[in-house]
Amino acid sequence: MKNWNPITTEQDVHNIIEKSNVKPQIIFKDSVTCGISAYAKERLVSGNDVLIAKADFNYLDLLSYRSVSNFIAEELSVIHQSPQIIVLKNGEVVYRVSHHSIQAEDIAKYL
Repeated sequence: MKNWNPITTEQDVHNIIEKSNVKPQIIFKDSVTCGISAYAKERLVSGNDVLIAKADFNYLDLLSYRSVSNFIAEELSVIHQSPQIIVLKNGEVVYRVSHHSIQAEDIAKYL
């Protein structure tokens, strides 16, 4: 999606955490070879209108940036999963969900 910010470095993660103090941040960890991940991504794209004005989207291709995915898990104290949504507000994880549970309407409740 054109409004998703790519995550490629640990510094990007630090910047996302900092930005969450001003505006909620959504991290989507995507495994581009996984059918479940593709389905989750499609649900996010379809539900984009309920999320777009409320938060920034941040996208991680975890196959290309696995070390950054590991860093996210460690830095945010979340179990690594894929696909995975992590919502940050005020520097803290307020919602995380994975696999078939990824739904735009549910994410919107935490923004």
